Amino acid sequence: MDASDRPLRLRRAADVDEFDRLAGEFLRAREAEHNLILGLCSGLRAIGTTAPRARSVGAPPALAPYFAVVVSNDEVVGASMRTPPHGAILSEMRDERAVDLIVDDLLGDAQDLPGVLGERRRALRFAERWTKYALRAHRLQTSERIFQLTTVIPPQRVGGRLRIATAGDLDLVTQWFGGFIREALREDGSTAGAMADRWLNAPDRTLYLWEDGQPVSICGAAGRTPNGIRIGAVYTPPALRGHGYASNCVAAASQAQLDSGLRHCFLYTDLANPTSNHIYRRMGYEPVCDVDEYRFEAP
Repeated sequence: MDASDRPLRLRRAADVDEFDRLAGEFLRAREAEHNLILGLCSGLRAIGTTAPRARSVGAPPALAPYFAVVVSNDEVVGASMRTPPHGAILSEMRDERAVDLIVDDLLGDAQDLPGVLGERRRALRFAERWTKYALRAHRLQTSERIFQLTTVIPPQRVGGRLRIATAGDLDLVTQWFGGFIREALREDGSTAGAMADRWLNAPDRTLYLWEDGQPVSICGAAGRTPNGIRIGAVYTPPALRGHGYASNCVAAASQAQLDSGLRHCFLYTDLANPTSNHIYRRMGYEPVCDVDEYRFEAP
């Protein structure tokens, strides 16, 4: 039987531990490509997925994460997860038909799905099928590149030093995250407060500030994988750009993670920003693969 004719079967996992039992080996075999999924899973374990989450009065209850694994003759060919209210994340796919099974499964109870992130062809296949059956238009939000670093190449040194952000930095971090959300995520920044609180208080995240007399740049490390961690939330206010602060902040934060015993750091870059892509490569980050994020119109 040709591989394209082999029947596929989708299995939902009840929780992050079952998802790991079903798809962990498949995901860890390509750790860099799957760093976001692996990192989110480690974050869910850190906070506990069975304990009730605090929420504001009148807010709807938090929905459980979604985990799906597609198998062919008991061999994993693809996987997906989401943490509502966020979009779906696709693994690498050994059989593109796995995308169709994941779409069809999500159509049953996630009509409000806001989008999907995955390898370019798979993400587009997902978006087109979602539009066809959910009757909700899709648009390309961001084209990104995953990078991996094993050795930091120090950038040109600038004044200042790295320190870990604390609760006393909440107002500053909230303000800067508002700018980050508007620029990098192309959203209105209304979630900046929640984002700042999560970065400053979650047990699986470390937020760094570069200080040169005052805080001048920010970045974070989150999403532990078996051998690495993801660097993200990189932001320097416009008036402070062009001085090398962000390069030194990211390089020092990356080195701190490697010094802690990790083998890799990962990060995502916006391909529409060639400057940042060039800076990260000079720092030692090497490209791994490209992924696209699609957004769906509101239901």
